Amino acid sequence: MSRICNIALDDSNLPPPTPEIEQERRVAMFDLLEDNSFVLPVRDDRVVPDGPYSVDLAIRDKRLVFDISTEGGEKAAEFHLSLGPFRQVVKDYFQICASYFDAVKKMPPSQIEAIDMARRGIHNEGARILQERLEGKAEVDIDTARRLFTLICVLHFGG
Repeated sequence: MSRICNIALDDSNLPPPTPEIEQERRVAMFDLLEDNSFVLPVRDDRVVPDGPYSVDLAIRDKRLVFDISTEGGEKAAEFHLSLGPFRQVVKDYFQICASYFDAVKKMPPSQIEAIDMARRGIHNEGARILQERLEGKAEVDIDTARRLFTLICVLHFGG
């Protein structure tokens, strides 16, 4: 039961996303809910409520906020991460995504594949940074980290 059963993004103060960003968001949320691993470790000898968990992601005061509760609504954890370590990789990810979306419209498959491989590499780097930043707070596998990183990028889009 160490998984995410519901995910919500607080994007209420952000401009509307582009169709491409909205598609990335939908796919990441769907894939995340289909298959993920999310474990809250014991911290400071506090009891950790059993999952599955509902996770609310937001950016507040230039910090990434994970607000986590159980499926039944019991508060499980809340932690805030500095956005600094994500800034460059998010910027790089948006640039390569823009190139990818343009390439899909007008380039041959071999060039699209090369750009997609670079996009995946940057995405993996973002996931690795997220896993490092979550150390001691939450344990996630690489696929879960990748999907959460996509959602962090969606929140950065308007921020």
